[in-house]
Amino acid sequence: MTYLDRITCNAEQCGGRPCIWDMRIRVKDVLDLLAAGLSEEEILEDYPDLESEDVRACL
Repeated sequence: MTYLDRITCNAEQCGGRPCIWDMRIRVKDVLDLLAAGLSEEEILEDYPDLESEDVRACL
């Protein structure tokens, strides 16, 4: 799976905003967490369904 495959836009999910595939975690939320200073490891602890490739796909 490529990074682009991990990001989806669905009008019926999160208002059509880009999300991590099959999850209701918006790309913006991941970027906000990174901007706030959280590490990838901390984000993965807070969101156990995410994989490190999901976080990297948001960048």
